[in-house]
Amino acid sequence: MSEEKWNLNTKCVRSGWQPKKGEPLQLPIYQSTTFKYESSQQMQDLFDLKAAGYFYSRLQNPTNDFTAQRICALEGGVAAMLTSSGQAANFFAVFNICEAGDHFIACSALYGGTYNLFAVTLKKMGIDVTFVPIDATDEEVQAAIKPNTKLIFGETLTNPSIEIFDIERFANIAHSNGIPLIIDNTFPTPINCRPIEWGADIVTHSTTKYMDGHNSVVGGCIVDSGNFDWEANKERFPGLTEPDPSYHGVAYSATFGKGAYITKATVQLMRDLGCSQSPHSAFLVNLGLETLAVRIRQHNENAEKVATFLESHPKVSWIHYPKLKSYANQELAAKYLPNGASGVMSLGIKGGTENSIKFMDSLQLVNIVTHVAFSQSCILHPASHTHRQLSDEELLAAGVNPELIRLSVGIENADDIIADLAQALDKI
Repeated sequence: MSEEKWNLNTKCVRSGWQPKKGEPLQLPIYQSTTFKYESSQQMQDLFDLKAAGYFYSRLQNPTNDFTAQRICALEGGVAAMLTSSGQAANFFAVFNICEAGDHFIACSALYGGTYNLFAVTLKKMGIDVTFVPIDATDEEVQAAIKPNTKLIFGETLTNPSIEIFDIERFANIAHSNGIPLIIDNTFPTPINCRPIEWGADIVTHSTTKYMDGHNSVVGGCIVDSGNFDWEANKERFPGLTEPDPSYHGVAYSATFGKGAYITKATVQLMRDLGCSQSPHSAFLVNLGLETLAVRIRQHNENAEKVATFLESHPKVSWIHYPKLKSYANQELAAKYLPNGASGVMSLGIKGGTENSIKFMDSLQLVNIVTHVAFSQSCILHPASHTHRQLSDEELLAAGVNPELIRLSVGIENADDIIADLAQALDKI
């Protein structure tokens, strides 16, 4: 059976590194900055992109590449690259297409760090963004598109509001305007949703979350579907279709075809900006990927039990979790997340922010941490933690009201998690 036909469970364990005779079964850590060649010509061919290989780990490293290949196989892409963090992955994904004077559209319901990156930092670089609500009509999104618009960006499951981005609808709008759709698929992972199958062109991940799964290493990944035709939209994407003066005048789309986007991100952005993941970190992410399918199923199962408990509790005013019948958009939940919605949910406690904080401070098993989406259950108050740099207006636009709590259900015994939540609710 070919790898393309493998089940996702098998791809988690076997894609990427496939050893040959006498090679180690586990992916080795290539802990080296530099790689040796036998002639000057061999090095010239590498730098001219005429030959494949490794020469310096800031650009490429075998441990990183085989780990990226596993994620690529899970998402159904053609090429992928690792970055030092999920934030770096989102930055590279956008900056690989946009330059000063360009514009892009993003869903306003975003992780606070991503919102700040787009609204403040990229603006300082001359790249403008228009935020649209996740429920914006086709006409509203179309009205936001300008002649210099280069892409649309969204999160499959928004962080922390846990709303579902309608991938197919936004992809259709993007493609009708000759621009790609970029999706951050961190929370669902490809086990619960594969955005490329719904029209997404580029998928990003914070591998720090479920892919690592053990609170061990920070990392990110970009996966290219290979489906977007840069040549057909040549004038809009000169960085990919016209000669690059910083790399021997190579025109990436003409030279590398479906590999153009990741090649450019590697030899141009990673070369100039760094943000490379360490081989040891990539090794740990690769280990985490082996159990991703198993862990995600447990996260899904535990979260459904916890969400059902919280929904019925008299001190909980509301809860957002896509697998609950009370979830506002059942149609999108059934379409994009038929098998599970990860372990992350958002909720409000009756009595407002004061009771929310008291509830959190009373927890004994569930951790109060910035982190989310890993093996241990954790919780935080986004308005005063991850999103505290946003104004009141920006918080509301991002789907974060002052009382919102983000709960990430781990893979501990579900009864133990519920018991801890129950005793904390009893204290308010």
